[in-house]
Amino acid sequence: MKILHILDHSLPLHSGYTFRSQNIFKTQRNMGYNPVILTSPKHEESLKKATPGKEEINGFTYYRTGPVSASRLPMVSELKLMHSLYKRLLQVITIEKPDIIHAHSPVLNAIPAIQAAKKMHLPLVYEIRAFWEDAAVDHGTYAENSWKYRLTRSIETWVCKKADHVAILCNGLKNDLISRCIPSGKITAVFNGVNPMELRPVPPDQNFLDAWDLKDKKVIGFVGSFYRYEGLDLLIDAFSKITISHDHARLLLVGGGEMTNELTAQIKKLGLEEKVIMPGRIPHEKIAGVYAIIDILAYPRYSMRLTELVTPLKPLEAMAMGKALVASDVGGHRELITNHKTGLLFSAGNIEDLADKINLILNNKPLETTLQKQGNQWVKQHHTWKATTAIYKTIYTNLKS
Repeated sequence: MKILHILDHSLPLHSGYTFRSQNIFKTQRNMGYNPVILTSPKHEESLKKATPGKEEINGFTYYRTGPVSASRLPMVSELKLMHSLYKRLLQVITIEKPDIIHAHSPVLNAIPAIQAAKKMHLPLVYEIRAFWEDAAVDHGTYAENSWKYRLTRSIETWVCKKADHVAILCNGLKNDLISRCIPSGKITAVFNGVNPMELRPVPPDQNFLDAWDLKDKKVIGFVGSFYRYEGLDLLIDAFSKITISHDHARLLLVGGGEMTNELTAQIKKLGLEEKVIMPGRIPHEKIAGVYAIIDILAYPRYSMRLTELVTPLKPLEAMAMGKALVASDVGGHRELITNHKTGLLFSAGNIEDLADKINLILNNKPLETTLQKQGNQWVKQHHTWKATTAIYKTIYTNLKS
């Protein structure tokens, strides 16, 4: 069975979105499916350069829509994007003759997919990884409950009603859709996962260990994108309190993004330049060795609709690497982490509580060992990509029956 996936962007761009996509394709191929991929004009916009109309990446065929010119007029750019994607989608359907169309969020991918699926008499799965309107609020694109927010939300609801089936990332998103009168039987959770062959306890990367002068240090760390909602400013404030009693502690922030300059200024203001390391982004193939350097992973996300509803991938990676973790008690974390069993939860936004929970692990080696062991066992039992994506077989079979 051939599945035509429609993405916002893909490899060679690196993001949580692209890594989830690639793992989905790998596991679907192992299940006997033939995934083919089409990306929207957002791919070229993010990549900031032209791409071939068709290319092979890691053994998968990727079709590209190509860029569209931007417009300052409200909604014009979005309409142009959807029109271009729709035309390209019809071309790819004619070439590849897929059995199912599988459009992934944002909703700009789903609307052309609905039109194309209807025209070509194909079933459509729409997969939501986060609500676009909530992400836009965090990015400052528009305010919550503004007319743009309400419009986007209503369009998302309409798309879910039109799609033949809706796949979602986690139960928080499912419950929200049910509250919008989308039938629960039409919604299936396809949770995030990890590849235990790629992410498993390994020796620390010696080159990084030496370059960052972290030998014999107790390392608290974060690996990911520096979005505002991640709460890294809280983590730096909490770390400044931790250093009072743990002079050997170091904070390692790996990644980059919109908060980089603010965080750098904050570190300087607190006089932590010698104890906080910000090496920028690290190649994906070296991430396991970086995780191995870190003793405690911290995920201090602020409470907002996006973080309350959506489960992140990074805590699962930390568990797969056999690491203790501390995370805010937002809904997305509570869905993944059992307090004092697979990690420690602190009150979201509370710097003192965050520092206390990290100190609790720093001062209690048996607790750290327990969290490492139980988190690793849980993720291997429940959240490998093979386990979490097996449900696609049921979704696709039901649509074709």
